[in-house]
Amino acid sequence: MKSVHVTGPNTNEWVEVERPVTGPRDVLLKMKACGICGSDAMYSHVGGIPPRQGATPLGHEPAAEVAEVGADVTGFAVGDHVVIDTMAFTDGLLGSGGAQGGLSEYVLVKDAEPGRQLRVIPSDIPWEVAALNEPMAVAYHAVNRTDPKPGDKVVVFGAGPIGLGAVLGYRRRGASHIVVVDIIPSRLEKALEIGADAVINSAEEDVAARLVELHGDGATMLVRGTRSGTDIFLDAAGAPVIPQTVGNVAKSGAVLGVVAVHKKPVELDFGSILTTELTIVFAMGYPTEIFEVTDDIIENWEKYKLIISDVLPFDRSLEALELAKTPGAADKVVVRFD
Repeated sequence: MKSVHVTGPNTNEWVEVERPVTGPRDVLLKMKACGICGSDAMYSHVGGIPPRQGATPLGHEPAAEVAEVGADVTGFAVGDHVVIDTMAFTDGLLGSGGAQGGLSEYVLVKDAEPGRQLRVIPSDIPWEVAALNEPMAVAYHAVNRTDPKPGDKVVVFGAGPIGLGAVLGYRRRGASHIVVVDIIPSRLEKALEIGADAVINSAEEDVAARLVELHGDGATMLVRGTRSGTDIFLDAAGAPVIPQTVGNVAKSGAVLGVVAVHKKPVELDFGSILTTELTIVFAMGYPTEIFEVTDDIIENWEKYKLIISDVLPFDRSLEALELAKTPGAADKVVVRFD
């Protein structure tokens, strides 16, 4: 069968591999869609992930149809539509250094257990939307890490897929007002479509002043200056200026969550932040959220579909990888297998 692998630094290629054989405790999946993640470009750039350096199967945002069910497996039937916990495979992380990748015609789930690696979803959910389950779990974990309370005022920096997924997650958790900050007008328009209450173009507007206007004045006798009434800030963009901006504008007791990958060290003025008692938390992966977010996708799949910018067929997977890593070319690229 066909599979896409990293075969060397900055090199992705089609590779012919054996179709997996289904054992009595296994489930064979026919892949139907797979999203392209920013980390795919990182894996390609470094030439793979040890111990499979130079031979890393790609694809860790999958959705699939059950093709075969082992004799000892219960809870699944041929034809079921499923979303997948790529971190629960017994042969390594799917598409992130494990033995298999989602950009393959078939994937084998060894030692399959209901609720562990797979969850059945309704068949009316479009495959490309189902493939958002994994990145949306990342976004929802970031939301959970900031521990939002009903009525909180939230600012999300970055209107990419994770930032937009966080908007939906904060709404689910009861946020009263959500602002999205970005520099690309089309992304800000999409944020409003998805459900943000307001947007700020940080290339054109004074972020601190606008946040005070939108979320109220959070300054006190102890914490002075231009301070917004924002309860939670989420960095889903990874620009060094974002934590610095939050440090300068956060009110006492605010929370900053960081889910974005920062490629360079960030300098923060702890002296000025000290009086705010700003809580800083980090989020990576999805310890519990992979199937928690599925319910919201099922209920609101039309909104999640807005996150997708490009859908390419499986035979154009290499093109999809290039498109996704080109700055400004696409927001969320998904490969479909039919």
